[in-house]
Amino acid sequence: MATYQTDDEVRAVVQGFEQCTTDKDAFSHVSHLTVAAFYLRELSTGDAFQKMRRGLLRFLNHHSIPVEKYSDEITLEWLKRIQEVLAELDSRAPLVTQVNTVIERLADCRNVQNPDRGRHARNAPKARRS
Repeated sequence: MATYQTDDEVRAVVQGFEQCTTDKDAFSHVSHLTVAAFYLRELSTGDAFQKMRRGLLRFLNHHSIPVEKYSDEITLEWLKRIQEVLAELDSRAPLVTQVNTVIERLADCRNVQNPDRGRHARNAPKARRS
C-alpha cells in the first residue's frame, strides 16, 4: 500500500502538522506515523520524542483539543516501534519509501498492552480516550 508518491507529499504532511494548518479531523493515525518517521530519519529517538511531543501539544492546543488526549508513554512507544521498522530498512532509501514502509507495517496496529509485539510491531498503541 503506497500512501505517498513523493518526498514532497511527506514533507507537506509534516509542514501541515508543524504549522497547525492541518484540520484536526484530517490528522489521522497515518499522519502521526508520517511525522514520526520523518523526525526519526533525522533525529535521535530522544530528540524526535521531544519534537513530536512539542508538536502534538501545540496541535492539541491550537485545535482546542483537551491535553489529556496526549500521553508521553504512548508517544514514546510509537517512536520505538517506528524506529524498529526504520532500522530494518536501507538508510539510503528515499524518504517516501521509508515512510510508506512504516505505514504499511504499522497503520493497522492498535494494541499497546500486548508485550509480544511481533517482528514488525504489529500491536502498536491505541489512542488514549478521555
